[in-house]
Amino acid sequence: MPLNNNFQVLPLNISYVYPSPLIIHILYDQSNLTFYRLQPEYLQMLSAELANEETEPFIRSAAGIALKNALTARERTRLLEVQQKWISQVDPTIKAQVKENSLRTLASNNNRAGTSAAQLIAAIAAIELPQNQWSELMAALVQNVGEGSDSLKQSSLTTIGYICESDDPDLRESLNQHSNAILTAVVQGARKEESNNDVRFAAMVALGDSLEFVRTNFDNDGERNYIMQVICEATQSDDFRIQQAAFGCLNRIMSLYYDKMKFYMEKALFGLTIVGMKHDEEEVAKLAIEFWCTVCEEESAIEDDNAQVSGKCGPNYIYLNPNISQYQAEGGSELRPFFNFARIATPEVVPVLLELLTKQDEDAGDDEYNVSRAAYQCLQLYSACVGGFVIQHVLAFVEQNLRHENWRLRDAAVSAFGAIMEGPDIKLLDPLVKQALPILVGMMDDKVLMVKDSAAYALGRICDCCGTAIDPELHLPSLIQALFSGLKDSPKMASSCCWALMNLAERFGIDSEGEENPLSKYFKDSVSALLAATERYVHYF
Repeated sequence: MPLNNNFQVLPLNISYVYPSPLIIHILYDQSNLTFYRLQPEYLQMLSAELANEETEPFIRSAAGIALKNALTARERTRLLEVQQKWISQVDPTIKAQVKENSLRTLASNNNRAGTSAAQLIAAIAAIELPQNQWSELMAALVQNVGEGSDSLKQSSLTTIGYICESDDPDLRESLNQHSNAILTAVVQGARKEESNNDVRFAAMVALGDSLEFVRTNFDNDGERNYIMQVICEATQSDDFRIQQAAFGCLNRIMSLYYDKMKFYMEKALFGLTIVGMKHDEEEVAKLAIEFWCTVCEEESAIEDDNAQVSGKCGPNYIYLNPNISQYQAEGGSELRPFFNFARIATPEVVPVLLELLTKQDEDAGDDEYNVSRAAYQCLQLYSACVGGFVIQHVLAFVEQNLRHENWRLRDAAVSAFGAIMEGPDIKLLDPLVKQALPILVGMMDDKVLMVKDSAAYALGRICDCCGTAIDPELHLPSLIQALFSGLKDSPKMASSCCWALMNLAERFGIDSEGEENPLSKYFKDSVSALLAATERYVHYF
């Protein structure tokens, strides 16, 4: 095929050997990618450039990525076609050469080349491991971690992580037989004795990706104890990246192996995660908060499953908790272990969450996930999980700060009250909502926009979860007018007000009998206010 003349020559660095024009053309003329894919010369040339220490780093990286792309595809049908071609049409000698070059590149001091080689190896492994081929790969990676240079260790651990994070079902099934090799490599690299933090971080990331495949090892008390020790020690590292990865591992472990966590929660995890939530590094704190989110989600699911098994829930309960039916459909017939971690830790965890609600970022975008928003999400899950056990702690915080001069404390108090509207019995919430509604309506005129928006969202939560506490004669007139006013405010606040109005309509309109309901007299004004809002904010969407 003739070469096009419309590609650009990239700038040179004279300290490196510049590759041939054909290599440059193949890498950067994407219009001919289909032609080159899995051609013998293509595979040979690019794998050679990947392994060549004298080639420009960006060329080596591009060569590895191009080879990886030749072996992968987004569409499942196309992926299977490419994989089949690699298995049946590519000469074994060329395949061996590509694999050898990629493994050799893992030892490169150039991190970009090593990372590209790791991605390429993972792509080949996704094809060959399910076919019981390349059986020596995992042993080679383990040996690299045990005996190699720091760069070789890091790239080999990164390779294991890429292999384990794959969504390919055939590959994931085949990895079970390699669990011992995987665990040996990642734990060896993750130990506190590892002096290179880049290596240790790569090992912790790979460990998090591999946790699903080491269930047999987790069933062994000795092996599980050692894994947990390594992870807990990593939470105390001086490197924030390693701490993040360690808390990420704990989140994954709690989700996968809840039934084995009682001992570790009592001995270490309660304290480690509570301290982690207060960490000055935001990314570490968010992952420690996420740990308790995972605990609450797991325990809520377990209670639902056990209620179904015990025969204590009727059709309406199953309708409100669809994961129960899934558990039953999957053959769940025994009570799952349930340790009440969240309820036991309520006096320690909830006050920390309330404190973290005050760490707002005024400049954060709507989609930005910061510590304050993570704490709010966790408090919502906590309330849904433990119910009325959160009320005492949250109510004390709300009463102390709802009228505080510091806007951050006012905002946190409003948010905290809204967060617990789902979970506690309505009989406990009803008097609290009736008492708080006039105050929250008044805070819709707060001088700080974030407080106003939080008040609007809290009112939406009340309308959604505790609508029965709203008295149509006592509360509705002022509430409706406050929501109408909010529709004229900022776009974010208007969105919360729209949501609250929708919930009010469901509360008073759907179940009412006859043609009239408490909202009927507000219908015309509601339509006018909503139409005006659509015209006002149309340029935002």
